[in-house]
Amino acid sequence: MVRMTASRAGSPSPSRNISRTRAYVPLPAAAGCPIGHREVPWLPGYEGATPVRFGNPAADQFQLDIYGEVLDSLYLCEQAGLDDRAWDVALASAIVAHLEKMCECPDQGIWESRGPPQGFTYSKVMAWVGIDRFLKLAQIREIPSAAGSYRLKRLQAELHAKICRDGFNAARSSFVQSFGSDVLDASLLLLPLVGFLPINDTRITGTIAAIERELVEDGLVRRWSRADGPDEGTFIACTCWLADCLEMQRRTAEARAYFERVLALRNDVGLLSEEWHVRQRRMMGNFPQALSHLALINTALRLCGPVLQRGRE
Repeated sequence: MVRMTASRAGSPSPSRNISRTRAYVPLPAAAGCPIGHREVPWLPGYEGATPVRFGNPAADQFQLDIYGEVLDSLYLCEQAGLDDRAWDVALASAIVAHLEKMCECPDQGIWESRGPPQGFTYSKVMAWVGIDRFLKLAQIREIPSAAGSYRLKRLQAELHAKICRDGFNAARSSFVQSFGSDVLDASLLLLPLVGFLPINDTRITGTIAAIERELVEDGLVRRWSRADGPDEGTFIACTCWLADCLEMQRRTAEARAYFERVLALRNDVGLLSEEWHVRQRRMMGNFPQALSHLALINTALRLCGPVLQRGRE
């Protein structure tokens, strides 16, 4: 998907583009369409929901994690044996150079927070992932710009230490949503999935246990507790991430039970929304939601047996 997006963008020199601009999270479906957002107060939403918005406010956000996602995808392509493209190396080199400059910056996070930028733990982990995958890719592809690998390795080690220090709450025995906070967030389930720490590390087992204890509702997982965020439904992708973690802990029967609960939420043509409202027993949020389907497919593959996984050699 990364390759397809870049090739369709038609740029033979991604390094020039990345060096002078930032990556956008939402992109228009048709060239020339605006990717900003506006509210339409006169238009009633579904069942009277307000406000009705066109576009996506995330278009103007800085989300640090996406750079790590792209580099992780490029490394997975390499592991899977997909055909190399000349611009892969230029793209990876440009992204990691930008990441070096931006990795300390606060951002809006994976959930596209509309509050002030923060040091979100998952965002910092994905910055670490980006550097980690670039260094691995550089060894395989003999990337010339990896001459500064000592500098990158030092930055990677510093990031890891900072995340473990500031993103972990000893009183909770768990990683937390942002540096210095005590808020639990289901995105933390991704830490072992991307290889930040092993699944049997006590900080990871403590985080999984806390999420099971505090964020599971009727067998599905919320992004955060009701006290720490808006009253919303359980988040379907997060339920799949918990299933992945349980399978990694060799709790396969429990993992499969979560997976089957998500399967049961599909509509008559097999589609999933972003959320499931437990009390109202219906789908909520964006529909259909790509993240939900991607997470479901990944969990299905993991439960099927040995397959190529993120964070593994």
